[in-house]
Amino acid sequence: MTAFTLDDLARIVAERAGASPEVSYTAKLIAGGAAKAAKKLGEEAVEAVIAAVEGDKHSLTAEAADVLFHLLVVLQARGVPLQDVMDELQRRTAQSGLQEKASRAG
Repeated sequence: MTAFTLDDLARIVAERAGASPEVSYTAKLIAGGAAKAAKKLGEEAVEAVIAAVEGDKHSLTAEAADVLFHLLVVLQARGVPLQDVMDELQRRTAQSGLQEKASRAG
């Protein structure tokens, strides 16, 4: 069995985004608008932070999955391909994190 990737998840999100909101949670999130999907992403991120602070690996794993899913839904809703995010990460990792962060400081 091959490993499940973010590309796989992005493909599934894109496919389900076109379904009826009555049968697809992804489509329902998209139909609610990008702002509503982003709010849900924020909620999931807070839950992941809480699980991390509490040291609950199982909950952190589940919440991290929710964060990744909801992030991809928001990207889909705003028309930002996952590859654009990956390209940005690649650009950033071409230098040290401290150098990259300093280059963004204004």
